[in-house]
Amino acid sequence: MSEGSLVGAYVIKMMGYIQALENLGFPLNDELAIDVVLQSSPDSFNQFVLNFNMNEINKTLPLLLGMLRTGESNMKKGGSKSILMLREAKGKGKKVAK
Repeated sequence: MSEGSLVGAYVIKMMGYIQALENLGFPLNDELAIDVVLQSSPDSFNQFVLNFNMNEINKTLPLLLGMLRTGESNMKKGGSKSILMLREAKGKGKKVAK
């Protein structure tokens, strides 16, 4: 994907390629398909990819498409502002002795 192009058209094209691979007998699971799309995104989506991976979001390609479109519109509105989302950890953490 080139910088400045619309993310929606790119993801739909990639979904077509992934479907073509499935039709040829080489299906990609959802996780691999999403990784292919995210890793081929331009540098302007680095913050989105970081948040997506940190939050361990398990989504399908159509849901990722919606999230990327929302992220793209937010980047256009906000300029070059960066936002980092964090969430509370689910796992067991180390207990700190008092």
